Amino acid sequence: MIGVLGATGDVGRHAAGFLERLGIGPVRSGGSAAADFRDPVSLDRFASGCEVLVNCAGPAHAIGDSVAEAARRAGAHYVGASGDNPVRVHDGRTALLSAGLQPGLTAVLPRWLARDAEVHTLKVWLGVSDLFSRSAAEDYLHAAAAGHGEALAAWRGERRSKALTRETGVTLPFFPEPVALLPYLAPESERLARALRVTHGDWYTVLSGEHVGRAFDRVHGLGREEAVAALCRASRLDLAGREPRVVLIAEADGRTAVLQAKGNGAVTGAVVALAVSALERGEVPPGSYFAGEVLNPKSLVDGLAGLGVAGSRVFDLPLSRLVLEEEGAL
Repeated sequence: MIGVLGATGDVGRHAAGFLERLGIGPVRSGGSAAADFRDPVSLDRFASGCEVLVNCAGPAHAIGDSVAEAARRAGAHYVGASGDNPVRVHDGRTALLSAGLQPGLTAVLPRWLARDAEVHTLKVWLGVSDLFSRSAAEDYLHAAAAGHGEALAAWRGERRSKALTRETGVTLPFFPEPVALLPYLAPESERLARALRVTHGDWYTVLSGEHVGRAFDRVHGLGREEAVAALCRASRLDLAGREPRVVLIAEADGRTAVLQAKGNGAVTGAVVALAVSALERGEVPPGSYFAGEVLNPKSLVDGLAGLGVAGSRVFDLPLSRLVLEEEGAL
């Protein structure tokens, strides 16, 4: 039995659907009415009898490790679409945290490109054109206020503040229009830089529309409810008339990997389902891990393609030498 919390949300419904397509289950789906993360008794009732407890609910910062603790009490494996800190696990069981797009796939693609070899120079670009859910907006605001990561910082053998600057009007391959680049060094990026022994690392958030970028600049001076509403409204304006899309690019020592996907909910749900599949096959030893650091990169990238969620290519060229791709090509 695979229990999926948050199955009524965009990520959770995709995760549950992909689990069924992979032949993993049966799936026990739970929305807010089936299990309340604030009520341990409710969580224990939902987790009872589950081999794996999957957490796709939000906002992640409010849930914390309550669902992971329910998995431990039930003697189940745990897979979370988010999660910044290691959690306790039942003896012989495994917890996979941050099994989503970012963090998660943003560590897998560079590892797939580098094949876990030592890397001197690494650059990563992530562009997401999709709606901000209320939970996602709340998590963004919480992370910004709590200092999870640092804007304009880069990796130069260690974290270096204000190493980069924000850029606008940039022409970038695989994006159909000029974009804004927001440098941001997250905890996952630092862990990856250390693991690959990177000496020079830059990470960028890529903004294709003007409204979300403006909202980022002004929400920190607003009250929480007004800020959440502003982010959600800005994402709707930027996505108007377009299909959701994700473009993730990694360049390591002159080679470039490009992954294009069909939206945040679909790709995050697929990563969750493939993480559960890896647990079911016994590919991850007992313990608590970040999914992007222990899942097999090739298996995950191939799995995303097999589910029809994302396509990827590798070029023996730096990004600057690649031609502009047409919008929507996978």
